[in-house]
Amino acid sequence: MADRDDPDLWALSDLCAPWCLRVAATLRVADHIADGASQIDELARRAEADARSLERVLRYLVGIGIFAEPEPGRFTLNPAAEKLRDGHPSGLRFILDQNGFGSRMDGAWSTLLSAVQTGKPAYAERFGLSFWDDLDAHPGIAASFDALMGPAGHATPSPDIPLTSGWESVRTVVDVGGGTGTLLAEVLRAHPGVHGVLVDLPRTVARSGPTFQAAGVADRVTSASQSFFDPLPAGADLYLLKSVLPDWPDAEAAAILRRCAEAARANPNGRVVLLNGVSPDDAGPAPELLMLVLVGGKDRGLSEFRALALSAGLEVVATTRQPSGRFVVECRPI
Repeated sequence: MADRDDPDLWALSDLCAPWCLRVAATLRVADHIADGASQIDELARRAEADARSLERVLRYLVGIGIFAEPEPGRFTLNPAAEKLRDGHPSGLRFILDQNGFGSRMDGAWSTLLSAVQTGKPAYAERFGLSFWDDLDAHPGIAASFDALMGPAGHATPSPDIPLTSGWESVRTVVDVGGGTGTLLAEVLRAHPGVHGVLVDLPRTVARSGPTFQAAGVADRVTSASQSFFDPLPAGADLYLLKSVLPDWPDAEAAAILRRCAEAARANPNGRVVLLNGVSPDDAGPAPELLMLVLVGGKDRGLSEFRALALSAGLEVVATTRQPSGRFVVECRPI
């Protein structure tokens, strides 16, 4: 394997492996094999694919260590191929599936050159609409995106969120841009005396019911079906922002923080806590490019975030980490 000082540029630029993986994931090949179809003709029938073409793809994947072919035309799973099964903790099949939001993520990479040249996302060049407008126009893709942001594409979020004054005085938590409520459900399950408010767009909030029912907390949740650019439910003890700010450029990120500050200011002890999107200065912001091509967003270093928060009426009062290592930033309105 090439080292950092002598990378194999051909291997790094080859698109064959990424696309063969996506084909196998989309056609659910690993699941069909797990269900007993190992011969290529039966595999192709179940996958609704051309047998000879699928065989070529699978043999390529076998050659790079994904799937096994113990005899000609018969394919089996190996540890790497197991990760392409539905329900695997990695969520990899769901992420690679070209029938869902995965196709948007993959297609957006073709606009990277324009984004680098202009400093702005060029998603509309590829799909005809900006990212968020595209989701509004295609409910199926939007549902796939919401699922990817939830347990289908990510591990169950940890409710262990350190606060400077502890959780004893927290009675109401507002999850701003909380999707279908996976984080809020875990927080409420961990803190039985807390009431939650889920803030997200109507199409997303409408899919939150099963999440709260499954967690047994539906009686302690209310929903605010709205944009987080509009005034937020005021006076809560805690406003959570998980993986929200990296989706937005500075002007929009500041506007979201400003709404949080306005709402938290109505409570003398109101706080705003961020999970994801801010890194310690000595680590630097993550060199994450997907948000650039999708929406023009970015991760931020702590000093950059302090300045952004201050412009929105918030002061950083503490930073810590969850047991998982996730960096946590706590703010108060000023």
